[in-house]
Amino acid sequence: MTFPAQFQLIAAMNPCPCGYAFNQDSRCQCSAEAIKRYQNRISGPLLDRIDLHIDVPPLSAQDLQTQQRSEDSATVRSRVLAAYEQQITRQGFTNQHLSPQQLEQYAALSLDSQKMLAMAQQRLNLSARAYHRVLRVARTIADLAQSELITSSHLSEALSYRSPFQA
Repeated sequence: MTFPAQFQLIAAMNPCPCGYAFNQDSRCQCSAEAIKRYQNRISGPLLDRIDLHIDVPPLSAQDLQTQQRSEDSATVRSRVLAAYEQQITRQGFTNQHLSPQQLEQYAALSLDSQKMLAMAQQRLNLSARAYHRVLRVARTIADLAQSELITSSHLSEALSYRSPFQA
């Protein structure tokens, strides 16, 4: 039986039981074994199906009090809509629906980028699923930058989202 479902999963997890691992203030007292045990509570196959893994460190008081302006929502929205339109125009649907064969056509990499991805696949032990997810994310990053080609910087950014816990 097939139960069709389309959803977006957004999840959050602390890096360790106390939540302070890998922070500069060194409040974490968790052992390396406790951190590994905590992180292994999420299975590899589940993690493999999550496209973006982003570390969000705590903000310092200085960062919270700064008056530096960030990009506003309207600007981000317009860039996302332009990338969406670019995908629909190019292939008739969004990047998330690209098959592995269509990825070869719409997410073609330069020789240098192919070498980079092959090295990353070996070092990060990427499954075929993760490999294709990296390509889809890189294609989307290129679309957000209004780039027809996937550059090594787009691929590097996509690869940076594959590692869930970074020291």
